Amino acid sequence: MSVDTPRRIVLLRHAKAEWSQASDHERPLAERGRTEAPVAGSRLAQIGFDFDLALCSTATRTRETWKLAVHEFAERPRTVYEERLYEASLGELIALFNETPDDVRNLLVVGHNPGMHGAADALAGPSDGALLARMRKDGFPTASFAVLEFPGAWKDVEHGSGKLVSYWTPND
Repeated sequence: MSVDTPRRIVLLRHAKAEWSQASDHERPLAERGRTEAPVAGSRLAQIGFDFDLALCSTATRTRETWKLAVHEFAERPRTVYEERLYEASLGELIALFNETPDDVRNLLVVGHNPGMHGAADALAGPSDGALLARMRKDGFPTASFAVLEFPGAWKDVEHGSGKLVSYWTPND
């Protein structure tokens, strides 16, 4: 695949989790989350991308979100459970994106806030107008996702280098 081929990152926040006595990493989905995740998966399937790779945090709630969402896809992408996504800073997220193999065109990332919202906000170029303003106003509720497009190679993904082309929440 040429570096001239546009790349896409879809940032999916995990569905609603329970507040339990378990460690934060082991918190499972709440009933609402078990309803939200397949809806988000269905919506992702409708946008029509063939995901080449899915990176999913190792936290219980992200793994459960992915398991419920991916059932809505026609084809399951290669999935890597990535410990570095849990509590990742913006810099750590960008470093992960920069490590993406060049043969990947569409990357799906299942993670947490504030990372997913922060990454979507930081990577979106300044000219993304109304869609970016809505995302900033609405925040990034559970089971929400943002789709960003990038020119060039994954190693060139950085602040402001993307274009926010879609933003969806379960409230849409």
